[in-house]
Amino acid sequence: MSETNRQFDEVIAICRSMFEKKSSDYGPTWRILRPESVTDQLLIKANRIRSLEIKKESKVGEGIFPEFIGIVNYGIMGLIQLELGYADSVDITKETALQLFDKYITAAKELMYAKNHDYDEAWRSMRVSSYTDLILAKLFRIKEMENKQGKTIASEGIDANYTDIVNYALFGLIKLHFGEE
Repeated sequence: MSETNRQFDEVIAICRSMFEKKSSDYGPTWRILRPESVTDQLLIKANRIRSLEIKKESKVGEGIFPEFIGIVNYGIMGLIQLELGYADSVDITKETALQLFDKYITAAKELMYAKNHDYDEAWRSMRVSSYTDLILAKLFRIKEMENKQGKTIASEGIDANYTDIVNYALFGLIKLHFGEE
Protein backbone atom coordinates (compact mmCIF):
# COMPACT_ATOMS: atom_id res chain seq x y z
CA MET A 1 0.00 0.00 0.00
CA SER A 2 2.92 2.39 0.54
CA GLU A 3 3.73 2.12 -3.20
CA THR A 4 0.11 2.99 -3.98
CA ASN A 5 0.27 5.98 -1.63
CA ARG A 6 3.44 7.23 -3.34
CA GLN A 7 1.89 6.80 -6.79
CA PHE A 8 -1.29 8.59 -5.78
CA ASP A 9 0.70 11.46 -4.29
CA GLU A 10 2.75 11.78 -7.48
CA VAL A 11 -0.21 11.93 -9.88
CA ILE A 12 -2.14 14.20 -7.50
CA ALA A 13 0.87 16.56 -7.51
CA ILE A 14 0.72 16.61 -11.33
CA CYS A 15 -3.00 17.47 -11.24
CA ARG A 16 -2.53 20.11 -8.54
CA SER A 17 0.32 21.71 -10.46
CA MET A 18 -1.89 22.03 -13.56
CA PHE A 19 -4.76 23.39 -11.43
CA GLU A 20 -2.39 25.97 -9.95
CA LYS A 21 -0.91 26.95 -13.33
CA LYS A 22 -4.34 27.42 -14.88
CA SER A 23 -5.41 29.42 -11.82
CA SER A 24 -2.38 31.66 -12.39
CA ASP A 25 -3.38 32.13 -16.02
CA TYR A 26 -7.03 33.05 -15.49
CA GLY A 27 -7.92 32.72 -11.83
CA PRO A 28 -10.82 30.68 -10.49
CA THR A 29 -13.13 31.83 -13.30
CA TRP A 30 -14.73 28.37 -13.15
CA ARG A 31 -16.68 29.68 -10.14
CA ILE A 32 -19.32 30.97 -12.58
CA LEU A 33 -20.04 27.43 -13.85
CA ARG A 34 -23.27 25.92 -12.66
CA PRO A 35 -22.87 22.28 -11.56
CA GLU A 36 -24.54 21.09 -14.76
CA SER A 37 -21.87 22.87 -16.81
CA VAL A 38 -19.13 21.17 -14.82
CA THR A 39 -20.79 17.80 -15.48
CA ASP A 40 -20.98 18.57 -19.20
CA GLN A 41 -17.30 19.60 -19.27
CA LEU A 42 -16.41 16.29 -17.60
CA LEU A 43 -18.54 14.48 -20.16
CA ILE A 44 -16.67 16.15 -23.03
CA LYS A 45 -13.32 15.08 -21.57
CA ALA A 46 -14.43 11.50 -20.88
CA ASN A 47 -15.95 11.20 -24.38
CA ARG A 48 -12.68 12.44 -25.88
CA ILE A 49 -10.72 9.82 -23.93
CA ARG A 50 -13.06 7.11 -25.15
CA SER A 51 -12.77 8.37 -28.72
CA LEU A 52 -8.96 8.35 -28.51
CA GLU A 53 -8.99 4.86 -26.99
CA ILE A 54 -11.09 3.59 -29.88
CA LYS A 55 -9.45 5.53 -32.74
CA LYS A 56 -5.89 5.16 -31.36
CA GLU A 57 -5.04 8.56 -32.87
CA SER A 58 -5.23 12.19 -31.79
CA LYS A 59 -5.41 14.93 -34.39
CA VAL A 60 -5.32 17.73 -31.81
CA GLY A 61 -2.04 16.71 -30.21
CA GLU A 62 -3.06 16.21 -26.62
CA GLY A 63 -3.59 12.65 -25.57
CA ILE A 64 -5.42 10.73 -22.90
CA PHE A 65 -3.14 11.65 -19.99
CA PRO A 66 -3.94 15.40 -20.02
CA GLU A 67 -7.66 14.62 -20.32
CA PHE A 68 -7.52 12.48 -17.16
CA ILE A 69 -5.80 15.42 -15.42
CA GLY A 70 -8.68 17.60 -16.60
CA ILE A 71 -11.20 15.11 -15.25
CA VAL A 72 -9.53 15.13 -11.83
CA ASN A 73 -9.46 18.92 -11.77
CA TYR A 74 -13.00 19.43 -13.04
CA GLY A 75 -14.21 16.76 -10.60
CA ILE A 76 -12.68 18.76 -7.76
CA MET A 77 -14.23 21.95 -9.17
CA GLY A 78 -17.58 20.16 -9.21
CA LEU A 79 -17.24 19.22 -5.54
CA ILE A 80 -16.35 22.83 -4.69
CA GLN A 81 -19.33 24.12 -6.68
CA LEU A 82 -21.64 21.71 -4.83
CA GLU A 83 -20.38 23.08 -1.51
CA LEU A 84 -20.25 26.79 -2.35
CA GLY A 85 -22.82 27.05 -5.12
CA TYR A 86 -21.93 28.83 -8.32
CA ALA A 87 -21.16 32.55 -8.36
CA ASP A 88 -22.00 35.35 -10.75
CA SER A 89 -18.38 36.49 -10.68
CA VAL A 90 -15.03 35.26 -9.43
CA ASP A 91 -15.55 35.37 -5.68
CA ILE A 92 -12.53 33.49 -4.32
CA THR A 93 -8.80 33.96 -4.61
CA LYS A 94 -6.38 31.59 -6.27
CA GLU A 95 -5.10 30.72 -2.79
CA THR A 96 -8.60 29.83 -1.56
CA ALA A 97 -9.18 27.75 -4.68
CA LEU A 98 -5.97 25.80 -3.95
CA GLN A 99 -7.02 25.27 -0.32
CA LEU A 100 -10.36 23.91 -1.51
CA PHE A 101 -8.59 21.72 -4.08
CA ASP A 102 -6.44 20.28 -1.28
CA LYS A 103 -9.49 19.68 0.92
CA TYR A 104 -11.38 17.70 -1.73
CA ILE A 105 -8.41 15.81 -3.15
CA THR A 106 -7.53 14.72 0.39
CA ALA A 107 -11.09 13.49 0.94
CA ALA A 108 -10.99 11.61 -2.38
CA LYS A 109 -7.64 10.05 -1.46
CA GLU A 110 -8.91 8.97 1.96
CA LEU A 111 -11.94 7.32 0.32
CA MET A 112 -9.64 5.57 -2.14
CA TYR A 113 -7.49 4.23 0.72
CA ALA A 114 -10.56 2.87 2.50
CA LYS A 115 -11.88 1.25 -0.68
CA ASN A 116 -8.42 -0.13 -1.50
CA HIS A 117 -8.45 -1.84 1.88
CA ASP A 118 -11.87 -3.38 1.30
CA TYR A 119 -11.39 -4.22 -2.40
CA ASP A 120 -7.71 -5.20 -2.11
CA GLU A 121 -6.65 -2.83 -4.91
CA ALA A 122 -8.84 -4.57 -7.50
CA TRP A 123 -8.50 -1.48 -9.71
CA ARG A 124 -4.95 -2.56 -10.56
CA SER A 125 -6.29 -5.51 -12.58
CA MET A 126 -8.65 -3.28 -14.58
CA ARG A 127 -7.98 -1.73 -17.97
CA VAL A 128 -7.73 2.04 -18.38
CA SER A 129 -10.62 1.83 -20.85
CA SER A 130 -12.80 0.44 -18.05
CA TYR A 131 -12.10 3.55 -15.95
CA THR A 132 -13.22 5.63 -18.92
CA ASP A 133 -16.47 3.66 -19.20
CA LEU A 134 -17.10 3.88 -15.45
CA ILE A 135 -16.51 7.64 -15.52
CA LEU A 136 -18.97 7.98 -18.40
CA ALA A 137 -21.57 5.88 -16.55
CA LYS A 138 -21.15 8.02 -13.43
CA LEU A 139 -21.55 11.18 -15.51
CA PHE A 140 -24.81 9.94 -17.02
CA ARG A 141 -25.99 9.11 -13.48
CA ILE A 142 -25.09 12.62 -12.36
CA LYS A 143 -26.99 14.11 -15.30
CA GLU A 144 -30.06 12.11 -14.27
CA MET A 145 -29.71 13.31 -10.68
CA GLU A 146 -29.24 16.91 -11.83
CA ASN A 147 -32.42 16.61 -13.90
CA LYS A 148 -34.16 15.53 -10.66
CA GLN A 149 -32.64 18.44 -8.69
CA GLY A 150 -30.24 16.06 -6.91
CA LYS A 151 -32.98 13.94 -5.36
CA THR A 152 -32.30 10.22 -5.13
CA ILE A 153 -34.21 7.31 -3.60
CA ALA A 154 -31.50 4.70 -3.06
CA SER A 155 -28.35 6.07 -4.66
CA GLU A 156 -25.39 8.03 -3.42
CA GLY A 157 -25.52 11.70 -4.28
CA ILE A 158 -23.80 13.77 -6.91
CA ASP A 159 -20.86 14.46 -4.61
CA ALA A 160 -20.11 10.74 -4.14
CA ASN A 161 -20.19 10.25 -7.91
CA TYR A 162 -17.83 13.19 -8.50
CA THR A 163 -15.45 11.71 -5.91
CA ASP A 164 -15.56 8.31 -7.61
CA ILE A 165 -14.86 10.00 -10.95
CA VAL A 166 -11.81 11.73 -9.47
CA ASN A 167 -10.50 8.41 -8.16
CA TYR A 168 -11.12 6.53 -11.43
CA ALA A 169 -9.21 9.27 -13.27
CA LEU A 170 -6.38 9.01 -10.73
CA PHE A 171 -6.27 5.24 -11.32
CA GLY A 172 -5.95 5.92 -15.04
CA LEU A 173 -3.19 8.45 -14.46
CA ILE A 174 -1.28 5.98 -12.28
CA LYS A 175 -1.51 3.26 -14.91
CA LEU A 176 -0.49 5.60 -17.73
CA HIS A 177 2.23 7.43 -15.76
CA PHE A 178 3.85 4.33 -14.28
CA GLY A 179 3.31 2.11 -17.30
CA GLU A 180 1.09 -0.41 -15.56
CA GLU A 181 -1.38 -0.85 -18.42
